[in-house]
Amino acid sequence: MPIKDIFQKKKYATVPSERTKREIPEGLMHKCGKCGKIQTSIELDKNLKVCTSCGHHFILSALERIQMVMDEGRLFEYDSELTAEDPLEFPGYAAKLEAAREKTGYNEAIITGEGTIGGYPIVVGVMTFEFFGGSMGGAVGEKIVRAIEAAIQKKYPLVLFSTSGGARMQESLLSLMQMAKTSAALAKLSEKGGLYISVLTDPTYGGVSASFAMLGDLILAEPGANIGFAGKRVIEQTIRQKLPDNFQTSEFNLEHGQLDMVVHRKELRSTLTKLLDMHSQTPSSAARGTGRN
Repeated sequence: MPIKDIFQKKKYATVPSERTKREIPEGLMHKCGKCGKIQTSIELDKNLKVCTSCGHHFILSALERIQMVMDEGRLFEYDSELTAEDPLEFPGYAAKLEAAREKTGYNEAIITGEGTIGGYPIVVGVMTFEFFGGSMGGAVGEKIVRAIEAAIQKKYPLVLFSTSGGARMQESLLSLMQMAKTSAALAKLSEKGGLYISVLTDPTYGGVSASFAMLGDLILAEPGANIGFAGKRVIEQTIRQKLPDNFQTSEFNLEHGQLDMVVHRKELRSTLTKLLDMHSQTPSSAARGTGRN
């Protein structure tokens, strides 16, 4: 054998093993959509689903949001059985609703109820993008209105966490009606002197952003959240102009006066506690030692 062949590097082809693929549990690793870093689920969970490299905030489910923000990670749920029907007999809608319920475990795109944050009682609504892209149909609108009415009756502050692709097209005008319906209910809350804190998360678009999401007495958003009515690409195609790279982000909206605060997820619970404390007429239960820090 020629001596050059002894020291020649050999190239080996690596063929992925199907068995190896099967042995890696699904959902064990997550790739950041912003910087591309791959992180374990455990690592992400410890950091509240925020990328440890670039600070990108991953989308949370409603239950994850409740566990992170509410005292003891729980609430007393309202209207858990209230769910969408198919009033217009839209082709395939009923089957898609059933599939969404089975896949996500949610009955609708929002969970409403009451609980405490920092010891302060509140009425809360938490939307989830998992269910039909967080779209607002008749059931979502009705649950929000009932939550607002409960806040009025109990004289509790209202906190709504929004994430949505907009109105649910399968319900047509019945969906669009919820914009006016929720806005009118919030007007009643305001007349009664109630406090409404709106928290916008990624993404919040369409009929939700054009109604209750932007009507808060205080409007907060997580860093990097995309917030608007129509999407950036649609707007660029319509006006035939290039928009800024950070267009529709929470930071852009804050700069242009559409938000009051951009709050990192790790500081959201403490920020809400401070805001509730500022607007409370009673001493903080957290200050008395009964709240969770």
